[in-house]
Amino acid sequence: MADVRVKICGLKRPEEVIAAAEAGAAYCGFVFFPKSPRNVTIEQAAELALAAPIGLAKVALVVDPDDALLDQITAKVPLDMIQLHGKETPERVRQVKSRYGLPVMKAVGIAEASDMDQIDVYARVADQLLIDAKPPKGADLPGGNGLAFDWQLVRDKKYWTVPWMLAGGLTPENAALAILRTGAKQLDLSSGVESAPGVKDPAKIRAFFEAVRSAR
Repeated sequence: MADVRVKICGLKRPEEVIAAAEAGAAYCGFVFFPKSPRNVTIEQAAELALAAPIGLAKVALVVDPDDALLDQITAKVPLDMIQLHGKETPERVRQVKSRYGLPVMKAVGIAEASDMDQIDVYARVADQLLIDAKPPKGADLPGGNGLAFDWQLVRDKKYWTVPWMLAGGLTPENAALAILRTGAKQLDLSSGVESAPGVKDPAKIRAFFEAVRSAR
């Protein structure tokens, strides 16, 4: 599939996890952020994780979490990765990696060229990076807003030292173009395969993977 790995984030129902896995997803994401329509409880996430087939990496998306929240999540949900999607500092990324012994993905919001400097900073401490569109001022959500950024900004990323995912406004309609323009080997999306906020559409999930395959 053009050797592109896909993460479907914001899954809320076991059948959505299965649909993502059957379509070819490499990662599934569970959102722990009360303001999001994709928010799940720890108990729900545990059920979703158990529904995930072997080989589907389970990722917890958290926003500026304290240790108490991460302690609860990691104690009850079998995870493969923690995604920090807030304003966590590089030092906080180090702390989370050390405390929980899990790979950490750090989201970096991009709106203009000056935002790219953050990538080098976080590449020194994170295991992976999520290159996302910076949310608009005043937005309630740090991600999942269905917005894209200027993909030209990430065309020259040969110097990045860790794997990265492209996120922000990806849909079945633009997935192939995103791959061709950025050379991304990993894609992350949520709202782009929904029929309503927080409701994944299996047909749209399948269409997205068909578009990724067509990028070959």
